[in-house]
Amino acid sequence: MIKTVIFDMDGVIVDTEPVHSYAYFQHFAELNIDVSKDMFTTFMGNSTRNTFQKLKNLFPIEQEVEDLIQRKRTIFNDAFDNKEDLYLIEGVEKLIQDLHSNGMQLILASSAAKVTIDRVFKRFNLHQYFTHIVSGEDFPNSKPDPAIFEYAASLSVAPKENCIIIEDSTNGVKAAKAAGIFCVGYNSVNSKLQDISMADVKINNFDELNFEIISNY
Repeated sequence: MIKTVIFDMDGVIVDTEPVHSYAYFQHFAELNIDVSKDMFTTFMGNSTRNTFQKLKNLFPIEQEVEDLIQRKRTIFNDAFDNKEDLYLIEGVEKLIQDLHSNGMQLILASSAAKVTIDRVFKRFNLHQYFTHIVSGEDFPNSKPDPAIFEYAASLSVAPKENCIIIEDSTNGVKAAKAAGIFCVGYNSVNSKLQDISMADVKINNFDELNFEIISNY
């Protein structure tokens, strides 16, 4: 029986990807580097640090990774604070409340930086539902490396066999499977270029899930 649900954040709980994409491409323009949308898609699920480490291997970027991270974060924060049309993914708040009210443990495992997670959680009052928050900035390698999910599962009240992960990205699903954890792939309208075929179960809407269904996975 499932005891713990591990949520990804971007694309699963809230769609901040357009804000991230805007910040990245504004920054790319400042750096005068030509990153195609196809190339950018391959970085989905990576931390900002890993993204810039990879870009420094591909382009002649002089700035240090830390400086790149801070500049991109500044652009993102300005855009985030000014973006009024930022909403939770349809149906996910109802699911979170249903799981929490029925005693399911909820853990967040996101590639996002802690400051970004905190901004989202404060804006939508989500801290009350989650026992732990795990950020990708604490791990040297991003998804599809399974480390973030292995650590999240270690915080569970039950063995990983009694955990599930909800993900929407190619790299996230690969990380979940590499960690040996049951994965629900959310086919987000905002992540059409992502391949979730490796997920154990695939959904198109969070109305397809509730406490009873998840408990019996």
